[in-house]
Amino acid sequence: MSGTATTVAARSEIDPHHQISFDAKRVYVPWSKGVTSTYHNIWLRDSCQCSACFHPVTKQRLLNTFAIPEDIKPENAEPSDSGLNIKWDNDGHQSFYPWDWLHLHSYQPILEKTQTYHRFLWGRNEIVENPPVVEYADVMASDAGVAEWTSKVKMYGFCFVEGTPVSPEATEELINRISFARNTHYGGFWDFTSDLSKADTAYTDLPLGLHTDGTYFTDPPGLQLLHCLSHDGNGGESILADGFRAARILREESPEHYKTLSRVRVPAHSAGNEDVCIRPTFSARPILNHDDVSGELLQVRWNNDDRSTMDRWSSVDPDGGVLQFYDAIRKWNQILSRPEVEYRFKLKPGRPMIFDNWRVMHGRTQFDGKRRLCGAYINMDDFESRMRLTNMGREAVLRQL
Repeated sequence: MSGTATTVAARSEIDPHHQISFDAKRVYVPWSKGVTSTYHNIWLRDSCQCSACFHPVTKQRLLNTFAIPEDIKPENAEPSDSGLNIKWDNDGHQSFYPWDWLHLHSYQPILEKTQTYHRFLWGRNEIVENPPVVEYADVMASDAGVAEWTSKVKMYGFCFVEGTPVSPEATEELINRISFARNTHYGGFWDFTSDLSKADTAYTDLPLGLHTDGTYFTDPPGLQLLHCLSHDGNGGESILADGFRAARILREESPEHYKTLSRVRVPAHSAGNEDVCIRPTFSARPILNHDDVSGELLQVRWNNDDRSTMDRWSSVDPDGGVLQFYDAIRKWNQILSRPEVEYRFKLKPGRPMIFDNWRVMHGRTQFDGKRRLCGAYINMDDFESRMRLTNMGREAVLRQL
C-alpha cells in the first residue's frame, strides 16, 4: 500500500515539482537537484521528537522502541512550509519532522557532513613566532572567551592563557571554565614539585621524552593543563610536538611503518605506587588510532616509558612482526626528534598551557632547583561538549541529536 502528497514546502532544498511518497517500508522525500532521501518507516517513528516521544527537558527518548509494530507505515504524509507531518496508520500517532532536521539526518543518501573543526598541523617554524594565546580575563568574563579558548585548542592542539593569577585557586577556577577536573590516582587538581610524592618520573627533575599521558588507561585523559607557579633553578624547558603532523610525516615517508603503528597493540601500565597497578580494562590499543568509518586519525597513544612487556605478536608473520614493530617505532622516534618537529619554550608563572593529550605530545628537559606546578586533566567528552555549546549554541547542538 502506498500514498502521495504534493510538496509545498518553502525550504529551498525541497523540489516543489515532485511528490513525497511512501510505501509499506519507507518514506521518500525529494530534494532539489534530483536527490531523493529514503527514510525507513520504523526509523522515522522511532525518531519522533514530539513531547510524548522525546522528553523536552532531559532530551531522552520516552517512546518504547520495542512497542513499535514491525509493519509500521504512514496513513498519510502531508508536507507544510516548515516540515513533514505524518499520521501513522498503526496507532494514529501524529509526528512532525522539520525539513532542516530531515536534511541533516538523511542517511540514504548522506546529505550533510558531520560538523568538524579545522585543525592546523604545525611544526616549530609554523608556531614559534605566533603560538595560540587567549587572555585570562576574556575566558573568565564570558562564554565567548571560552569559545575562543576551546576553538584554539581544537585547531592547534594547545593554547596559552595569558594574565592568569599565579595561584592554584585561580588556576583551578580557570580549568572549571571548561569542566571539572578528572580524578585519577594522581588526584583531581594537582599542586606538586619534584619530590616523588607520586611514583612517576613526572614528579622528578629527570628529563621526559615526548609522550602522551595515560596510555595505560582505557580512556586516556583528553586534555591537560599545566601552570608553572615558580622555579628557582635552571632547565625544565618544555617540549611539544604535534602528533598528528608527525603521523602524517610517517605516513608520507614510510607507509608500511604507519600501518604497523596503526595495527600493533601496545600494552602499558602504571604501577609505581604500592596501591596502584593500572592497565587498560579491555585490550591494549595501537599507537595510532583511527575512526572505524572515516579512517581519520583520532588519537595518538605514545609513551615508551610506560610500555609493558610485549609478548603477544602476530601468528601469521614468521617472526611475529617483532622486527617490523621496532623498525617502526625507531622511525617514529626519529621523526619526533627532528628540530623542525619540536617546539621548545619555558613555562612561565601567569601563563598556563592547556593541550590536547590525544594529539599533542609533551616532554621537558632536566632541571635543578625547586619547580612548582599545578594543573589537572579534563575528559575529552567534557571538553568537546563545552566547545560545541560555546561555539555553536545549544539549539544548533540539539539539532544534531
